[in-house]
Amino acid sequence: MTIAMRTLMKTTSLALFAALTLTACGNPFESRAQEGVFADPTTREVPRDATTVKASFAPVVRDAAPAVVNISAETVQRVRDPFFELFGGGIPRGRVAQSAGSGAIVRSDGVVVTNNHVIAGAQRITVVLNDRREFAARVLLADEASDIAVLQLEGVSEQLPVLPIDTSEDLEVGDLVLAIGNPFGVGQTVTNGIISALNRTETGISDSGSFIQTDAAINPGNSGGPLVDMDGDVIGINTAIFSRSGSSSGVGFAVPASMVRRVVDSALGGATSVVRPWLGVRGEGVTADVARSLGLARPQGLLISDIYPNGPGARAGLRTGDVITAIDGVEINDQGGLNFRVGNREPNDTVRVTFSREGEARTVEARVAALPGSTEIGDGERVRQGALTGLTVASLNPALGERLGGDPFATGTIVLNVDPRSYAANLGLRPRDLILSIGGRSATSIQALGAASRGDEIVIVRGGRRLPGRLP
Repeated sequence: MTIAMRTLMKTTSLALFAALTLTACGNPFESRAQEGVFADPTTREVPRDATTVKASFAPVVRDAAPAVVNISAETVQRVRDPFFELFGGGIPRGRVAQSAGSGAIVRSDGVVVTNNHVIAGAQRITVVLNDRREFAARVLLADEASDIAVLQLEGVSEQLPVLPIDTSEDLEVGDLVLAIGNPFGVGQTVTNGIISALNRTETGISDSGSFIQTDAAINPGNSGGPLVDMDGDVIGINTAIFSRSGSSSGVGFAVPASMVRRVVDSALGGATSVVRPWLGVRGEGVTADVARSLGLARPQGLLISDIYPNGPGARAGLRTGDVITAIDGVEINDQGGLNFRVGNREPNDTVRVTFSREGEARTVEARVAALPGSTEIGDGERVRQGALTGLTVASLNPALGERLGGDPFATGTIVLNVDPRSYAANLGLRPRDLILSIGGRSATSIQALGAASRGDEIVIVRGGRRLPGRLP
C-alpha cells in the first residue's frame, strides 16, 4: 500500500478494521460498511463480549512491522590497563562498546528515527531491517533535549516501507497502542497496551518534554522504537521507563509525534540542531494554597515569577504574578509543559496565551522567538588579574544557559578551564562551575572576575547545587 493510499484511508481505517479485527475499539451501532457508510471513528467503547476481546492486532502489525528496525551502535571507549600502570605505563587503549535499540523508517529513501541515547558517541551505526538486510547509517541530527536522533541509511537503492508520523494530537487516555522494537536483543517484538496518560511533564527525563505514558511493555532494546496507534501510525517514540528492576513495570514514556516531526523536519531541512523558541517567562506550578490565595477555582496553571526583559512574553504584556493556564488551548500546569508547547513551534510563530490576572481570564497573542545569544562557547576569556587568575570563562546568555544547564534565565560566568598551577585551582574551582557572584557583585563579565580579591564572598553552582563560600 502506498503512502498516499494510507493517508487517504486514515480517517476510515479504524472503522474498516472494526468488523474484522479491532472491534475492541467499539462501535455501538450496526455496521453499514457494505453500503459505504462508516461509523464515527472518534467513537470509543470498551469491549462488551468475548468476540471483541479476542480481536486481533495482526493487520496493524502487518503494515507497521516492516518499517521498524534494529539499531546497533559501536562506541570506542578509552580505558587504562591497571597492570601496566604498576610499572609506570598505562597507555590508554580502546575498548569497543555496543548499544542496541530500535527505530522507525519515516521516509522511503532510508530516513530513520530513533533515540539519541541509542547512538550517542557512536563511531559506527548499523541498521537491520525487518527482512534482515543491513545498512550502515550516518547521523543527520541528534537532539539531546528531546532524545531524538535522525539517521540516513547508506546505499538505499529502492523505496523502503515507511511508518507515517501522526501529529494530529487527537489521542485520548485509554486508546489502544502497540510498542514495536527489539527488547533484550531477542528480535522484533510487539506488545500492546493503552495510553495511560498524556502530557506527562514532571518525569525527571527532560525539562522541556511532555510525554505519552503507556502500559505497553517496554524493555531495554525498545528504546527508539515506535509507539503505534490503531491506524498503524507513529504517535510517539519510546524513550524511557520507570522501573526498579530495569524491566517493564507498566510505566513507559514516549516522545510525542509532534516533537518527533519537529526534529525530523529540522534534519531534512539541513539544520544541525533544533532551534527551540521561548516565551521568556519562568514560574512555578500553582498549588492548592496558591490557588486559594489568588482566588482561583482550582490549582491549575503556571504562576509567573520572572520575565525576561523585552522577551516575547514581556512584549505581549505578560507580568509577574500572572497565571498562564493554556497555550493554544492546551492546559499548562508547570514549566515543562510551557517549554514543550512553546518549544514545539517555529521561531516567529504566534501562540495564543490564556492567563489569569487578578482573577480575570485574559488572552493575548505572543510571537515566540529563538533564545538570545549563541550556543557556542568558543575559546572563552582568561582571567589575568585578581584572586581568580588562571580561570578561563565564558559569559552566559539565555541560549548558552539553556544548552549547558537547561536554565535560560541563569546569569554569571561558566568555568571552561582551570590552570592547575594557579591560585584558582587551589580554591577547588572546576570546569563547568557556574560563578554567580563575587563580593556581592553579579559575576556576568570578565571584568567582575578580574576585580575579585581575597576575602570576597563567592557563590557558585555545581551540579545544580548552590555553594556559597569565601576566597581565602
